[in-house]
Amino acid sequence: MKYKLFFCSTVIFLMSGLSLRAITLNDSIPPGKNFEKALFRIWYPDNLKTIRGVVVIVPGSNGDGRGETGDKEWQTFAIKNDLALLGCYFTDYPARDMFIEKYVNVSQGSGQVLLDVLVRFAGSSRHRELAEAPLLLWGMSAGGEFNYEFTCWRPDRIIAFVVNKGGIYYTALAPEAARAVPGILFTGEKDLDARTDIIKGLFSMNRRAGALWVYAQEPGSAHEVGQTIRLTRIFFNEVLPLRLSSPVPAGTGAKLLPLSESSGNLGDHKSQTISSVSDGLKYEYPVSWFPGKNSAEAWKAFVMKKAF
Repeated sequence: MKYKLFFCSTVIFLMSGLSLRAITLNDSIPPGKNFEKALFRIWYPDNLKTIRGVVVIVPGSNGDGRGETGDKEWQTFAIKNDLALLGCYFTDYPARDMFIEKYVNVSQGSGQVLLDVLVRFAGSSRHRELAEAPLLLWGMSAGGEFNYEFTCWRPDRIIAFVVNKGGIYYTALAPEAARAVPGILFTGEKDLDARTDIIKGLFSMNRRAGALWVYAQEPGSAHEVGQTIRLTRIFFNEVLPLRLSSPVPAGTGAKLLPLSESSGNLGDHKSQTISSVSDGLKYEYPVSWFPGKNSAEAWKAFVMKKAF
């Protein structure tokens, strides 16, 4: 299998006025069983001694997420948390029903390609820890579908994940290990009923089985990112110190730490209220689970369409 790789360095400017040299690497992999294109771009600060994890960015159906590694807010988030950004560009082979994305069925090849390219970046970047780095999965629509299936397939690699208003999923009941990975499942009030019903069903079934997941419907939103990215970053910021071992020896990558359902906070979708798990409240329907109060309070404002 032949790969294409090229290297470039760029300079970004932080809000403090200081400049920081960053590294960008690009890679591409030939067509596979369930994808026609697989192209990747990784970004990280040049002065970073150890990359603790990778934010994987997968956009909507057949979209190119490589440019999102240049997003200043994602770069600031990565710098703060000693992370790299990985933008993905997957496409399907032409088919009659293009809304049924085959590449999101990661166990058929596309998932392994993502892991393989991290191994290659580990060599070309001299950051050996990238080969086994834990992942934060962000995406929209088909990107969220990819995230869900990847979490079900390789929960051992995932810090946290997002499902975001997508409609095609190949797994219903997630494996027990995947249910232990914290995640947010977003829907839009004005999105297609099919997408909303499917995602709410995934949440309800798996949350009943103890999934450490959040359900968040965005008021007034259709099939769009909206404010989901803001809530996601708050959620990720709260999850990271709970999930990643610290300190991390150079070149060895962080280890994932387990979370317990017996801690954290709960969000009641019907009353739009939050409580601590330790309060011992009983519910006759699935409620959201949060790793801490910050994400719970942000969720409450999000579902009530208030500033957060």
